[in-house]
Amino acid sequence: MFEHKSIQRLDDFFLTLDKRRERSVFFYRISGYNKDVDDFILKYYNTALKNGTVIENGIPNPTGDNLLFFSDMMGHQFFLDKDFIERAMARWLPRMKVMARGDMSAAIYRALSSLKNMGKNDNVVKNAYIKFMCWLYYRFESVVNRLGDNDVPKILYEGSIGRYELLLVSILCGAGCDVVLLLNHGEEEYRSIDTRGTLSNKLELPDMKPFPSGYGIEYIREKQKKADVLKRLYGEPPVIRNCTNAWLEGNILEDIKKPPVTRGKDTNLFYNAFCRITGAEDKVTYENELYQFYLEIKNGGRTFCIVNKEIPVPTAEETARINKRNYTTKEEMIRDLIGKVRCPFDIQLERLIRTAFVDIVTEISEAQDMNLNKLTSKAVYILCWLLRYFDILFNNWHMPFVSLFIYLGGCRNDNEAYFLRFLARLPCDVLILVPNLNTRCVLADKVLFEQKNQQSLNIESFPTESSGIRMATAAYHAERELDEIMYSNSGMYRNFQYSKANAVTLRTMYEEIAILWDQEMRYRPNFSTVDNIVNMPVIFAKVSGVKDGDVSKYWQGIRQLINEDTLVISSAPYIDYSVRNALGINTTECFKNGKVQKNTIYNSRYYQYSMLRPETQEYILDKLQILIDSRIIVGTFADGTEYNIVSQILNMPTEVVRLIQKFDFTKRNPKVIYINTSERPISPADATLMAFLNVVGFDVLFFVPTGYQTIERFYTRPVVDEHQIGEYMYDMQIPNLGVPSGATGKPAKQTWIKKFFKKGK
Repeated sequence: MFEHKSIQRLDDFFLTLDKRRERSVFFYRISGYNKDVDDFILKYYNTALKNGTVIENGIPNPTGDNLLFFSDMMGHQFFLDKDFIERAMARWLPRMKVMARGDMSAAIYRALSSLKNMGKNDNVVKNAYIKFMCWLYYRFESVVNRLGDNDVPKILYEGSIGRYELLLVSILCGAGCDVVLLLNHGEEEYRSIDTRGTLSNKLELPDMKPFPSGYGIEYIREKQKKADVLKRLYGEPPVIRNCTNAWLEGNILEDIKKPPVTRGKDTNLFYNAFCRITGAEDKVTYENELYQFYLEIKNGGRTFCIVNKEIPVPTAEETARINKRNYTTKEEMIRDLIGKVRCPFDIQLERLIRTAFVDIVTEISEAQDMNLNKLTSKAVYILCWLLRYFDILFNNWHMPFVSLFIYLGGCRNDNEAYFLRFLARLPCDVLILVPNLNTRCVLADKVLFEQKNQQSLNIESFPTESSGIRMATAAYHAERELDEIMYSNSGMYRNFQYSKANAVTLRTMYEEIAILWDQEMRYRPNFSTVDNIVNMPVIFAKVSGVKDGDVSKYWQGIRQLINEDTLVISSAPYIDYSVRNALGINTTECFKNGKVQKNTIYNSRYYQYSMLRPETQEYILDKLQILIDSRIIVGTFADGTEYNIVSQILNMPTEVVRLIQKFDFTKRNPKVIYINTSERPISPADATLMAFLNVVGFDVLFFVPTGYQTIERFYTRPVVDEHQIGEYMYDMQIPNLGVPSGATGKPAKQTWIKKFFKKGK
């Protein structure tokens, strides 16, 4: 008889008998699940179909006709004797091998004896014998006739198992058969029969969990059907395949510089690298090392492609080239899209691309919340990028040639990660450089080889020209490190440390305005910095009336608020709306589909903010978009007011632009004091500008001793905090307030705007 032994790995099940230790068989129960179990059961299922049997929903008891045929053939005699059982089996199963018959007889005898020893009477033992014989003949003849073969027959049993069924599969195991019990509902029922758990071995692997709902033979059968469909999608397999990273010695840059012909000897393999270097080993020499690496690759005749910071999304022309259709199944989509790639100069490369594409798209399809539309979109991205870089990387490719794709900056999203993982399956070295440790690369792959360094360095582009390389000294890097220590989460901020900010309007008491007015942003309540964005507490208020009717004290209070960063407006309107509106501006060129068209604005020769720092220009246009989206200005998206907003913000007075340019978000913010003592109305343009400056981060304070409505008439909701401080007074004359130079005045003429927006006729 055979004895069931323990496996060392799951693949032991598929060893032939002559390759196994001690001529052993395996009998295992599986009551937990992981990826390895899933893969193993699928493989074992296919093997059992070819060489054994698969049992679902138990083994039915012999029918009356089955029992009648057995009694006609074998008679009614029964003796609990091994020789009797062996002679009976020779008549009942004549095609069984002689040696296997002996093992089977011994196994049946041992099973029946165990029943006898448990106190079962002779009739129970005899009935068990008849049941076993009928089952062997009607249900397991294909297994029985293979017992003793070098290719060990397999039994896969799913679900709860009864006592006699367990005895029978134990008999078959003892006669030379592998058995796997798939206990997809746990092993509680099984342990009620095999209380000590010794009849079979329990499979125990790391990270095993309960089986998913619905897992079983039917699930496996459906999975196999899908696998068969995929096999047809793969088509003719490539003769060559990849050997990725196994040949590396550990120094990534030095390894990649090796000519592909020197990396390995197997002519059916191409030896490529899939690596990521995070951080810098030495910040002082890092860029020079990259430059020297570039020179050696270039001089060595390697084909390479360098991409910095992002892989640009496919253009409309690139996606049109793919010409995708509406698909009903994943397989239909894969079959159609992969047909877009042809390599007439090398069929093996075409097969490699097909295989890699099917692999990666199939993997993507298994992601959570993935539907066919999303899957198609990601597949199109992969093909668009492949076609974009194909001529650079693979034109006239031949074995054992390997190209090089360098990506500086790290994958920003899963589309980029999927593409690089796809590319790494082709004859191409994929090198990802993430020198800045604060930059996150989302790519993860079990094949990826990663080198992690401790030093961080910010590099905008891969150095390819000696004249363009900027290399820092050790002292410079030391200063930057000290800078990081001093200005990271310390409450201290270097000049213009942040380029993005959000304004948060404070609601205050009137008396608090004078206290907060001259404070730096970082000392105000509700100030914070989150994700490199400053949250700025600002004042946007209106003061109505004169406290206690004391005019002298009223003007003195205003004088105390004015400094060199204060724009004082003492005559309404500040911007003559009627003149500006008479220009007949058409702004559809720079505001379309609800979005500010930044590129159109930047590229105009009439654009007047080009002398500002790039981050300031970006900040102005971002805040313009926020102002429009807020719909705070009456008429926005109703009567075309949004176009007036765009035209005005792109033509602000010089003194306003200068205040924005010098605004450091963590320090004192610019101010606007708007004094309106008469009945002359504030213009809609004034209201627009003040709302914009509030969004930018200015403190804006209106003094209206008359108590009249002014700015609020042009807003869709109350955004100005009004303080009623005393009696209303009229026709007050504004004295000399000691306004600092450049802090007040009328805006410059707005002539360029006419050219900027005027359509050609």
